[in-house]
Amino acid sequence: MNRQLMIDMLRQGHVSIPVLFFDYYKKLGLNEKEVMVLFLVFRFAEDGEPFPTPDMLSERMTVSSEECMTLLRALIQRRFLAIKEEKSEAGVMSESYSLEPFYEQVVSLLCEEADHVNEEKTMQTERELYDMFERELARPLSPMETETISMWIDQDGYSFLLIRQALQEAVLAGKLNLRYIDRILFEWQKNGIKTPDEARKHSEKYRAAQQSRSYNPPKEPLPHYPNYNWLDN
Repeated sequence: MNRQLMIDMLRQGHVSIPVLFFDYYKKLGLNEKEVMVLFLVFRFAEDGEPFPTPDMLSERMTVSSEECMTLLRALIQRRFLAIKEEKSEAGVMSESYSLEPFYEQVVSLLCEEADHVNEEKTMQTERELYDMFERELARPLSPMETETISMWIDQDGYSFLLIRQALQEAVLAGKLNLRYIDRILFEWQKNGIKTPDEARKHSEKYRAAQQSRSYNPPKEPLPHYPNYNWLDN
């Protein structure tokens, strides 16, 4: 290839293509032709041509101008593309394509995927929590106990880590029952405790106070007085 021609090609620069075009078009129900139209709309906008005609698009593709028109219409109808109208300071109306609808659909898909992943993680963590209770209790959880733990999570809003810490506190106290653990969690909630570290510090203070109250210092011996018989005087 001619050396100067290569240099001239490099001088034309490049277009930064959002990876979203390639990573999510299939999940959004787009085909390759529709993606190419979106990409070319993006490409023309980068070059200062925000409203390319079907003929302009067709010149860069292997489809006819009529098919490009059909593709554009379908993308607008399916809310992947929009037409914006703007008025200049001189009062002249102009039109441009907007890829905002496409980005909005991608964001919605990303949020759905993130929610699904979080839901899976939550279910996995919940199963691990039930397994931990059953190991400590050395028996399967009853339906009532399972419901109680579920209520701690869903209704009371206790975190998995805090419930796990309360279970450990019950093990240390030798009181392995859910009623005792419920009292621990309620006490922590009343004192604004939200993390396992805060819970540990609170429990240490409580145990120290209990030991202080139960400690009885030895009584000082009574002073010894000599046996003096006052009747002999």
